[in-house]
Amino acid sequence: MTAGMALAGRRRGLKCLAGVALAAALPGAVRAQAKGRRLVSLSGALTEVVYLLQAQDQLVGTDTTSLYPEAVRRTAKVGYVRQLSAEGLLSLRPDTVIGTSEAGPPVVLEQIRQAGVRVALVPSRHNWAEVQEKVAVVGRETGRAQQATALMAQLDAQWAGVQAQVAQATRKPRVLFILAHSGSPMVAGRGTAAQALMAYAGAANVIDQFEGYRPLTAEALASAAPEVIISTTQGIEALGGETAFWQRPELALTPAYAKKALVALEASHLLGFGPRLPGAVQALHLRTLQWVA
Repeated sequence: MTAGMALAGRRRGLKCLAGVALAAALPGAVRAQAKGRRLVSLSGALTEVVYLLQAQDQLVGTDTTSLYPEAVRRTAKVGYVRQLSAEGLLSLRPDTVIGTSEAGPPVVLEQIRQAGVRVALVPSRHNWAEVQEKVAVVGRETGRAQQATALMAQLDAQWAGVQAQVAQATRKPRVLFILAHSGSPMVAGRGTAAQALMAYAGAANVIDQFEGYRPLTAEALASAAPEVIISTTQGIEALGGETAFWQRPELALTPAYAKKALVALEASHLLGFGPRLPGAVQALHLRTLQWVA
């Protein structure tokens, strides 16, 4: 069998899987329409918007980054956003899958499209326009465009207020972001969500020599000299808690070590670039300033 024939056969199988599952649960087009839209979200931020627009009755599945609000933890999980499987997603019989450009692998998303499911992705740009597009996409895909417009007006006002507050600061704390959810701790450079968040919060990232994330080293910390360390609550827990975190020898080389200057926020709140971004920026701004006052 050729590679092309194998791929065609797999696509037919995926279509069949989606069709059989739908027929078994909803025997007839009329009944399917009565059930309304069936939505799978592959982004914690997009999932939050679904709930804010009170469209959670359409939500039949979410990825493992969807942890807020609490009720979403009870939805069917389709796996980690970057390691999805077409079979798992299609078993939920979605009409639409929403996510960001971080979702993948790409071949899985293409298989889902080939099965007749609409896939709507928002590019990850790590700016306020990304949040605006997320709200608009959820509003469109859930049939709540008018509610989405009203929500965005509220969020825009919050964002403007927070940015005005940040602009009044006379001090830019030197900060370092450490990502430590699994494996060796990594530090955030340019082009990351962490870098964008620190800039929005009026802080200066001490790592600007590279893009993306790289392993944490004593040499890098010593030369960077951060006044405040930023991380996620999940990352601090993965490293054994705050006391164990500060026992890492490389941290003793930083100005932050003397005061144990650490700011940790829940990961989806801190890095999700969703509707809670104004609150995350404000919290990061105020808490970093407190450490350098």
